[in-house]
Amino acid sequence: MIEDRLHAELAEIADLGLTRRRRVLDTPCGRTATVDGKNALNFASNDYLGLAGNTELAAAMADGATTWGTGSGASHLVSGHLAPHEAIEQALARFTGFARCLTFSTGYLANLAVTPTFAGRGDAVFADKLNHASLIDAMQLAKANGAGVQRYPHNDMAALERQLAATTATNKLIVTDAVFSMDGDLAPLPLLLDLARRYDAWLVIDDAHGFGVLGPQGKGSLAHFNLSADARILLMGTLGKAAGVGGAFVAGSETAIEYLLQKGRSYIFTTAAPPAIASALLKSLQLIADGDSLRQRLFANIAQLREGVRSLPWPLLPSATAIQPLIIGDNSACVALSQGLWERCLWVPAIRPPTVPKGSARLRICVSAAHTSADIEQLITALGELA
Repeated sequence: MIEDRLHAELAEIADLGLTRRRRVLDTPCGRTATVDGKNALNFASNDYLGLAGNTELAAAMADGATTWGTGSGASHLVSGHLAPHEAIEQALARFTGFARCLTFSTGYLANLAVTPTFAGRGDAVFADKLNHASLIDAMQLAKANGAGVQRYPHNDMAALERQLAATTATNKLIVTDAVFSMDGDLAPLPLLLDLARRYDAWLVIDDAHGFGVLGPQGKGSLAHFNLSADARILLMGTLGKAAGVGGAFVAGSETAIEYLLQKGRSYIFTTAAPPAIASALLKSLQLIADGDSLRQRLFANIAQLREGVRSLPWPLLPSATAIQPLIIGDNSACVALSQGLWERCLWVPAIRPPTVPKGSARLRICVSAAHTSADIEQLITALGELA
């Protein structure tokens, strides 16, 4: 039968302990959630500043829908670029310090636009081995367009420099996450920018997990390293994590963004996001800029968690960000630990291959500014009991 192969592959996934299940939330995203009928503390969400359920953002989105309707009606380049879209692009450019920004419906679409647009036949792409799946897929699209693609060991600048020195390509792209989504560590952006300058390469940065969290006023990973906008940088940031709404942007020079607008297929050929989202994002950007107290609370929570789990038998990766990975190793043991926490009303997802390398299954603990000190202590206590 036509589905026999699919059944066999699904059975193999189940045998390996890799079956993924969705849970249904009956409450808005927040520090607590009613999930599959169970009330739990939420350590699964990327809502790092606790803004996803913010009433001011909800009001801004409602006002935007009342004023601008529910849909954009077309792609940006046809008739779907409304005044709120233009306003949020200009605001993001000012906030990040770049000359211009382009907004996308998702971070995945943004990443699919950048690398294949800037790298084609005869060009060279150099990508960190732990990059997000969207960057990997973008790399594969560039490869299909004729670009040469190499991956360098995670954050290994010596290996990257050897690759850059050996290439004969004139047009080169270095592609990296700023904060790595499963390890929580940072790319050495100052060193990467130095290599990009010395070898005349573009530097493509995915700051999905740094934007809103790191740097003065939450301006992101570049600001965290005291780096300014540079004409060779293409910066992607998502707006559904710390920003609490949805969508993404790419920031760069006036020329680079105009080129992306003219050539980026996942920008040109998709309907623009609802204008109400842009209206909410304008408010979100203000809350991020004024959110030093939220970031202080977030980093206090991170410090409390790291101190509290120090004596556990499982190592916590050296992350200073809101992503705190507890390495369990075995897939089944990781799932069992996640289930044990679930039974104690703590929602902490088990992350397994292929999302992470084989043998490195982990609990991906996501800390938020919305968590209280008591919430963090409850998680620490439960992990101690299960250990």
